[in-house]
Amino acid sequence: MISGSKILVTGVTGTVALPIAMRLAQANEVWGAARFATDASRHAIAQFGIRPHAIDLAASDLNDLPSDFDYVLHFAWMRAPLRQLDEAIKVNVEGAGLVLQHCRNAKAALVVSSTGIYTGNPDPWHVYTESDPIGNGTTAYTATSPTCKVGLEAVARFCARMFNLPVTIARLNTVCGLDGTYFEIMAKFAVQGRPIPFTVVSDPNPHSPIHTLDMQDQVEALLGSAGVPALITNWCGDEVISTQAVVADIAALSGHPASIDVRPHLGAAAGNIGDSNTRRSITGPCKIAFEPAFAALFREHETVWTRDGVLAGG
Repeated sequence: MISGSKILVTGVTGTVALPIAMRLAQANEVWGAARFATDASRHAIAQFGIRPHAIDLAASDLNDLPSDFDYVLHFAWMRAPLRQLDEAIKVNVEGAGLVLQHCRNAKAALVVSSTGIYTGNPDPWHVYTESDPIGNGTTAYTATSPTCKVGLEAVARFCARMFNLPVTIARLNTVCGLDGTYFEIMAKFAVQGRPIPFTVVSDPNPHSPIHTLDMQDQVEALLGSAGVPALITNWCGDEVISTQAVVADIAALSGHPASIDVRPHLGAAAGNIGDSNTRRSITGPCKIAFEPAFAALFREHETVWTRDGVLAGG
């Protein structure tokens, strides 16, 4: 892992960014940037050895943020409905450009995009490669994201060339291994006897999930492979796991019935399988197998999930 460096992690309060920032903070000076609406959120980050720094990407003012970072990990993201598209572009697209411009003398930047950027294929088993078409994607959730992801990548590519800043654009797939992520939210609701709060557009609905521990291990290699022009890679796991299979596992583990709605959504991708070959050539194979890791997390959190459901009246 990287050591002795000064690192900026934007969107540090996010479920995915925080564990990576925590890992980096063990051997580096890590600044965690977010809006930090409350003092409590600042203190929560600081307790992990991360220096919290408030930024508002919509305000376009980074004057108080140092610019002498060795590395930048840009996770910051605003999810919004379509009526807030203008604000989402300001934060997600223009904001990314402001961060990369401000830190243009860094050794490398990792800009986190999503496999949701791909133009949806009606075949759920289609494997999305980095050369697949983008720009006509849609989603049943966070309607502004597909448009903003295209803008994010365009700005990151421009900044790499404009500032001679080595950039890796990582198209992130489904993340697992943390309470609060896609599959774990499903498990939590099933344990509490509540309907699973997700809808998928196909049956089956396959993904290429990546464990947060693998993500932590792969950051250094992804930064080390950053380039001008920007390197683009899927950031996904090496296994293919369907939502329906995981829901069946959740029912077996919890002893509660569990199911998920299937509702077609015009233009949305039927599946979310990412081709991992480019990433594997950079990082090597993933180390964490999905099923045992998911079962372990389930056992670890089941009691807490049950208690939370009782306290909430679920």
